[in-house]
Amino acid sequence: MKIAEHIGSLDHEGRLLADAAQEAGTGAPVPTCPGWQVNDLLGHTAMVHTWAAAFVTEGHTSYVPDAGHPDLDGPELLDRFRAGHRLLVEALERAPQDLECWAFFAAPSPLAFWARRQAHETTIHRVDAESARGGALSPVASDLAVDGVDELLRGFHARPKSRVRTDVPRTLRVRATDTGSAWTVRLSTEPPATVREEDGSSVLPSADCELSANAHELYLALWNRLPLAALTVAGDPELARLWRDNSSVV
Repeated sequence: MKIAEHIGSLDHEGRLLADAAQEAGTGAPVPTCPGWQVNDLLGHTAMVHTWAAAFVTEGHTSYVPDAGHPDLDGPELLDRFRAGHRLLVEALERAPQDLECWAFFAAPSPLAFWARRQAHETTIHRVDAESARGGALSPVASDLAVDGVDELLRGFHARPKSRVRTDVPRTLRVRATDTGSAWTVRLSTEPPATVREEDGSSVLPSADCELSANAHELYLALWNRLPLAALTVAGDPELARLWRDNSSVV
């Protein structure tokens, strides 16, 4: 996906998030984030948006801590979320292509990193807000879902922080049935090493376990917003359970 497409997704998903949060009410529990209410979800996402916008607008080249959750609730917190979301969208739209600032894993550019990261941050938390509201979830476009799986596997879980490890080498396959996208994840005592396979390829390396579903379901299940039962699991189910128990992003 292009930077402009990520920004467009961020804009759209943030609006959906705010609408769902307003309908649910800030005191509603968030089933996909046990222990959270909607006010926690809004406070967290508002904080992240403001934090990310500061890197883009102020050009910090090293880590700067966030300012914490806003001490607000109800309509004031919703207004704060909407304002911070708009600030982030506009910051990314106005940023130069050669923007220099800190990012926490490899990307084609810092601008590409922040546009992509915040598109997925906001999409996943939009799902959380809709789970609090109840009813059907808004679909995630297949190209955005595939991109989010790729960011999770080749971005987050390539970092030393990943807890998805095995004592002996194993191989996990992840496949989107509607797009032909597939990833081969090699597991060991080191961080997972993931290769994105050629879309639609009929010849893939062997794997000990395969997780497959359409891109929307695959994205949400790998981000732990749908149960593993939403996926088709072929091969060793222990690797699927390993993912479920150890893959949360920290």
